[in-house]
Amino acid sequence: MALPHRIAPSILACDFAQLKNELKRAEDAGSDWHHVDVMDGHFVPNLSIGPPVVECVKRYSTIPLDVHLMIENPGDWAQRYADAGADVLSFHFEAAQDNFAQTLDQYHATGCKVGVAVNPPCGVEGMRDYLNRIDMVLIMSVHAGFGGQSFMPEVLDKVRQLRAWGYQGDIQMDGGITDQTVHACAEVGANVFVAGTYLYRADDFPTAINALRKAAQ
Repeated sequence: MALPHRIAPSILACDFAQLKNELKRAEDAGSDWHHVDVMDGHFVPNLSIGPPVVECVKRYSTIPLDVHLMIENPGDWAQRYADAGADVLSFHFEAAQDNFAQTLDQYHATGCKVGVAVNPPCGVEGMRDYLNRIDMVLIMSVHAGFGGQSFMPEVLDKVRQLRAWGYQGDIQMDGGITDQTVHACAEVGANVFVAGTYLYRADDFPTAINALRKAAQ
């Protein structure tokens, strides 16, 4: 059975001074999830938001929160972001490869759906033996840390590899997703698409989401 396509606008590209209204704008346009990028200035060279802002997003959201932790020591923060309101909670394999099984245990204990992310230089081989415990694999199609980068098509081989291994969970693509790049992602087996600049900076949010969905078919 085919997995449903989901569109997850990244609030990193929204107008944070109008956060409540921006969330509603995304939901009214037909978004499936809100994608929330958390950056610590260490694992990636940028800072974004922390648990208090995630709590605010949760308060005004009517759709699931897809929280992407680009942070060091991700196991230490699993419960805190779950308590803040995450529904899907992803951490980076590279940040936890020395204690990956333990970190997975910590994330499963939160009750959230568990995602594992990889940056463009990192393969997916290290998580192969754990795929039955991972609800979603997040493939970064740009280098994590900043919005507005161009899509890197070479990462599509990771999606092909995961599906060839029989992985049946969600595969999320994040970075440079537009109506021009989403079809290639869907064609190889990705089904969750994160878009920030393309959606929040569009002239018409609903039209942009519809264009993504149509192109993904």
